[in-house]
Amino acid sequence: MNTVRFTSANKDEKQFVATLRKNVNDYFKENNISQKANAAMVFKTIALISLYIVPYVLILIIPMSSWIALGLCVLIGIGIAGVGMGVMHDACHGAYSKKHWVNTLLSGTLYLLGSNVLNWKIQHNVLHHTYTNISGLDEDINTKGPIRLAEQAPLKWYHRYQFLYAFVFYGLMTITMLTNDFTRLFQYEKAGLVKSQNKNVRSEYFKMLFRKVVYLSLVLGLPMWLTNFTWYQILLGFVVMHWVASIILSVVFQMAHVVEGAEQPVVENELHTDWHVHQLKTTSDFARNSKLLSWYVGGLNFQIEHHLFPNICHIHYPKLAPIVERTAKEFSIPYNLKSSFGSALMSHVERLKELGRA
Repeated sequence: MNTVRFTSANKDEKQFVATLRKNVNDYFKENNISQKANAAMVFKTIALISLYIVPYVLILIIPMSSWIALGLCVLIGIGIAGVGMGVMHDACHGAYSKKHWVNTLLSGTLYLLGSNVLNWKIQHNVLHHTYTNISGLDEDINTKGPIRLAEQAPLKWYHRYQFLYAFVFYGLMTITMLTNDFTRLFQYEKAGLVKSQNKNVRSEYFKMLFRKVVYLSLVLGLPMWLTNFTWYQILLGFVVMHWVASIILSVVFQMAHVVEGAEQPVVENELHTDWHVHQLKTTSDFARNSKLLSWYVGGLNFQIEHHLFPNICHIHYPKLAPIVERTAKEFSIPYNLKSSFGSALMSHVERLKELGRA
């Protein structure tokens, strides 16, 4: 696959990186704390997984009306998104624990969405984090159906209205992964990315198929066996569950990179910017002062800090953010911050409008 090299002869950029690393390391040393999960993070993990598992078990064991069951499906969707953002994300980055087996175990919570850990690590850890907002390499800004997210993507007439219909299609993200994972793994194999992860593609295909069969047996088969709901009621609950999870996940991810002020540089083979500076130019924080939001979205509203320090558990980002912002301003490097969830959402809508016009 094509790659991009980050090269910078700018002494200020190099000094910024050195100073930033020192400032962040000093914070952990002075406070004598680990960069990984703490007790609060463990409590959050239990709470978010319970938000998924408990409503599911209640549907299986307690007779209830279809409307109550549908409400529980919405709650499961909220739980799925919370687990993805607040548990799986850190674990897949190796940020949850110093112990490899703990990260591996909690990375497996991605299977609760019916998706695949290897694909996620390649798409997110390798491509998105390395080539953030670079069209053709960062799949997060690839055109998704009728949604144009990259400035370099072909412009169609209907993109003019994408700021209206985009959120409908955002709701399809996790449910399409059930089948798209197979074609995506094939593409990653062709690009040599599966081999780079020291994985055998045939083995991964088999394990992926097995896990998806188990997942569908649990979320569709068990309710058909243990409850009195009809097959179409169960299928509706399944779609609603995924719809809710997808809307939450998609919106949170988009508000970090597809907003006003987040650059999409045109690059061929080389970008004359330090990689850390590139992360600041292409990423945005939002609603940093909202403790409840920060708790639920797993620190993904601190995307700048996450992109600079993906191996640090997100539970520490609220303390690191002022350090990063102060250091960036000291070196006159942009720091993109949206003050609230609403302002970030409107900024994303405005960006969709911009991307929908010539």
